[in-house]
Amino acid sequence: MSFKVVVKPSNREFTIEAGETLLDAALRNGLSFPYGCRSGVCGACKNKVLEGELDYGDNLPPAIDEQDIKAGIGLFCSAGAKSDLVVEVKEVETPGEIPIKNLPTRIASADELSDDVMRVYLKLPETERMQFLAGQYIDILMQNNKRRSFSLANAPHDDEMLELHIRHISGGRFTDKLFGHEIGEKSILRIEGPHGSFFLREDSDKPIIFMAGGTGFAPIKGIVEHAFAEGITRPMYLYWGVRSRKDIYMNDLVQKWADEHEHFHFVPVLSNALPEDNWDGRTGYVTDAIMQDFDDLSKYDIYASGAPAMVYAGRDAFVTKGMDQERYYSDAFEIAGD
Repeated sequence: MSFKVVVKPSNREFTIEAGETLLDAALRNGLSFPYGCRSGVCGACKNKVLEGELDYGDNLPPAIDEQDIKAGIGLFCSAGAKSDLVVEVKEVETPGEIPIKNLPTRIASADELSDDVMRVYLKLPETERMQFLAGQYIDILMQNNKRRSFSLANAPHDDEMLELHIRHISGGRFTDKLFGHEIGEKSILRIEGPHGSFFLREDSDKPIIFMAGGTGFAPIKGIVEHAFAEGITRPMYLYWGVRSRKDIYMNDLVQKWADEHEHFHFVPVLSNALPEDNWDGRTGYVTDAIMQDFDDLSKYDIYASGAPAMVYAGRDAFVTKGMDQERYYSDAFEIAGD
């Protein structure tokens, strides 16, 4: 049996299914409820229950007691629903509302998506979760106060592990060890995050252009998956600029998005197509492709992620077609070598 949940003061609604916690249901539907450990210990997800009854099963978790329940407080990471609910929650809207954590993680898996891109899944301790906004990044903390920044490629509702897309840079202190298998499955890493202001502005109704370069696709993947979970139907256009066909390392996934969501459109752009690619699609620079396809960019929100040269070139070019620079959101990052 499922129940309806109404969230105040936003008046957003979602459905909670049997056997599901209130927090899981909210995150699954793209809502950004505050939380911490997701295991009933820290109490960060406590919020008011204005109407209806929660279900904690046979035993109350450590972070809540009968006095809380009598006061109309619920622990949303541990409670299911016994009825329709009206709850009061201050939803997370900005990075400053999310605590930055320093945590140990274990590499759960590392698989090569292309010759020089690896997808790494980091497993957090059982009693910990890292809340984040889709598109933010984490730092991997290394010796001698060095750190390497990597964007999160998963959406917040899918936070059991953290997904990273890591490109191999020759001479990179961290990536040489990863691709050389000195660091691999079961290795322990310490991370800090979340960081960054690259996230979906949900208060806008403008259509969206995403411009990704290489592994700059990673945070955009998280944002797009969050938008789908949220039920956002604003038109979305993803332009992904890479060198050759093999560098579109998640082509099947993105094509699946385009097939299943009529408001999502995908345009891959190859700057150095190889003869064996047999490529008949767009070529050249990804910024030029966007300039060719849109006459008036004042009507769009633009999200750009990748190497600084691409991000800054896009910013400078798009203003000539009316782009509002305040609606240009970027995640420009340098790949660090030694």
